[in-house]
Amino acid sequence: MALDNNKWYLRRVAEASAKPCDICYKPTTSVLITPDNKDYFYVCPGHLKDRGFCTPIIDEAEAAAKKKKEDMDREIELIKKEYEDKMKKKKGKDKKETDKDGEDNKKGKNDEGRGDIDGEKAEKEKDAKVDRRVLNGTLLTPTQDQSDHQ
Repeated sequence: MALDNNKWYLRRVAEASAKPCDICYKPTTSVLITPDNKDYFYVCPGHLKDRGFCTPIIDEAEAAAKKKKEDMDREIELIKKEYEDKMKKKKGKDKKETDKDGEDNKKGKNDEGRGDIDGEKAEKEKDAKVDRRVLNGTLLTPTQDQSDHQ
């Protein structure tokens, strides 16, 4: 319980309510207050930065979780952007192919290669895997096996 008595929260007050710092008597809007709101004192920001005066309590688990979430969000945005770029490129490619096929059909040349169909099928499967990763919220590098993470 002794440690609970030495916990203070930093609060800010309005400029109109500024009072002198209890240490140097400069006007300040920073107030250190106990959790039960029974005790308080005004202190200027310069004293808050002083290591000999006070130190902030940082929750390491919370900070790590926040960093991990930011990293995950950044990765998800990257994957979404890559996926959208692929889809735009694919739509442009499909449009060119349909224009080309239309010209070939007019001339009587309907030459479909088997290799093109297999390549398109493989690309669709790859896009579907990326889609599932984004929807599931899991991010995997291409070298990782999905079965390990499900």
